Amino acid sequence: MRYLDQAAIEHIAIGAAFLGTGGGGDPYIGKLMALSAIEKNGPVKLYSVDEIADDDFFIPAAMMGAPSVLVEKFPRGDEFVKVFQKLAQYLGREKIAGTYPMEAGGVNSMIPIVVAAQLGLPLIDCDGMGRAFPELQMVTFHLDGISATPMAITDEKGNIGIFETIDNKWTERIARTATVEMGASSLVSLYPTTGAQIKQSGVHHIVTLSEKIGEIIASKDQEVNDKLQSLLKLADGYELFQGKIVDVIRETKGGFNLGKMNLEGIESYKNDQMKVHFQNENLLAEKNEQVIAMTPDLICLVDYETLLPVTTESLKYGKRVRVIGLPAHEKWRTAKGIETAGPKYFGYEYEYTPIEELVKKEVAEHV
Repeated sequence: MRYLDQAAIEHIAIGAAFLGTGGGGDPYIGKLMALSAIEKNGPVKLYSVDEIADDDFFIPAAMMGAPSVLVEKFPRGDEFVKVFQKLAQYLGREKIAGTYPMEAGGVNSMIPIVVAAQLGLPLIDCDGMGRAFPELQMVTFHLDGISATPMAITDEKGNIGIFETIDNKWTERIARTATVEMGASSLVSLYPTTGAQIKQSGVHHIVTLSEKIGEIIASKDQEVNDKLQSLLKLADGYELFQGKIVDVIRETKGGFNLGKMNLEGIESYKNDQMKVHFQNENLLAEKNEQVIAMTPDLICLVDYETLLPVTTESLKYGKRVRVIGLPAHEKWRTAKGIETAGPKYFGYEYEYTPIEELVKKEVAEHV
């Protein structure tokens, strides 16, 4: 166990936004909420998965919807605790042992810190994705047959409700419809889990990994290329491209940010082009018309000079970025993981190929 102070939260916000692959919400907004919560209530305890009891009970809390909406539709501030407490009350649980992030993302890694600080609960060093994904069934708990419901949902206006569904795909469909009616963003609490289920099905050490990534990116002791190499080594990643955004096609539809961006290469990539397709998160990257990375592997955009993460709602013409690819957690590389969040689920007619194989193939073709 250790405490998360202001510096830790600053670093977690950066690292989680990086792992969020463009989704998970604006890290700046999430960071401000978390910093305000610990300033008022004190630092939050972080427990490793090994430190929790099998029969203790835990509830995550998260934002659902299109991340771009947060730029104009700010949370009121008390929704996170209300939705958490609503689910606990419905479950008849007098004691909730802690909370944890549902995914790695700028806002969605911060919301559980707000809940933990306001309710005096510990945060658990795990999540349900190891990255961010756009739909509620795209979590490692679903892969092991754990139900998303009962779940609670609320908005900044005070509407609140409970869903019980026949399966996790129906949870996504019904909750997405409610989220659209709530203004394209909502707050949810779902996948209530025991300590044993977290140990079996969660992605462990994700908060700590986010913090380490954030420390590298925020470091002022290294030049950008040295920081990049440290980042790639830590995350087992690849630099896929350096380029300038020359076109962005984006719309908010059905509670998602949908679109694609075109990049023209710079520096050693000046004769190359890249397309990145996204649905909240970056899902498919094509370099010179050949796929170089695909979901469930991670496609992360960072600022060319600072390496700070670039979310899909902040994409704009002329911005210079680096595209970094990371292998997904092993749970996503199973048959059910690929069925749940692989390229074909999102309508891309490709068989999933691990990023390390695609990179190796691309390098071999250019030798």
